[in-house]
Amino acid sequence: MDWQCTGLRWPEESAGPALGWRKGSRTRASPLAYGTEFGFRAAGERRCSGARGNACPVGAVVPARSTGGRCPECGRLDRAHSVAADTIPDDPRTYRVYLAWFGPGMVKVGITAEERGAARLREQGAVVFSWLGRGPLMAARRAEEVLRAALGVPDRIPYARKRAVRADLPEPALRAAELAELYGKAAGLEGGGPESLERLPFVAVDHAGVFGLGAVSGPGPVRAVTGLTDGGTVAGRLVAAAGPDLHLDTGAQGLVIVDTRLMTGWTLAAAGAGAAGVGVPTVAVGGGAAQDGLF
Repeated sequence: MDWQCTGLRWPEESAGPALGWRKGSRTRASPLAYGTEFGFRAAGERRCSGARGNACPVGAVVPARSTGGRCPECGRLDRAHSVAADTIPDDPRTYRVYLAWFGPGMVKVGITAEERGAARLREQGAVVFSWLGRGPLMAARRAEEVLRAALGVPDRIPYARKRAVRADLPEPALRAAELAELYGKAAGLEGGGPESLERLPFVAVDHAGVFGLGAVSGPGPVRAVTGLTDGGTVAGRLVAAAGPDLHLDTGAQGLVIVDTRLMTGWTLAAAGAGAAGVGVPTVAVGGGAAQDGLF
């Protein structure tokens, strides 16, 4: 049995991104560093990535273009235990409500388990965020609903929109100011939200540095990988990462985005000596779809 890729992880803000791997019940992670060469070759068929930390019992083959990377059965199992699906209203954990900024006019509200810290925000590619409050799950859910109804703040943003604006972000002070304005409106709502939700002060946390976006100069990404193929190679210099995306400088092909959700379930080998550029299907940036999960 070979090691199967499980996608990009953001375990700690100071540590940066890492690729996850699974072989049976064993797991490991490979830290990634900006400015280094990154490459791989896909081998065999793409297999279901399983659910809730468990391998798919039948090792089902899944489509190369699926960002979910799961077979229908594992997809149902994962969804059945998802906070996003509201199937566990009696969850005793403390949750945090956040406001996340992805680009001008692009702010969403969401919740995450307090024990996860800001990992969820990095997984979504939030450039800036601030906590809004903390409390029981259903109080956090009600706060989301209040912001959607009263202020029109969405709880998800199509991923193609997030990706398209990263190459031309305004200055840190401007993006924090836009988030602060919305925070003020949310905090000023009549009644202040559910009584069991503790209000948290506004603190803008900017992820541009940990994503490596500030170091990227010149034209932004021009292409994005749409799926891997058996024997297909991807190689370049890793210049940035945000959410599930890796930004690779491939030389003549320009800056290419590799959505690591499309890598899950593949057995990946070294790209090989002399490998350069992208030898798998791509699409112009801006032609993608919505990001799956709690986004």
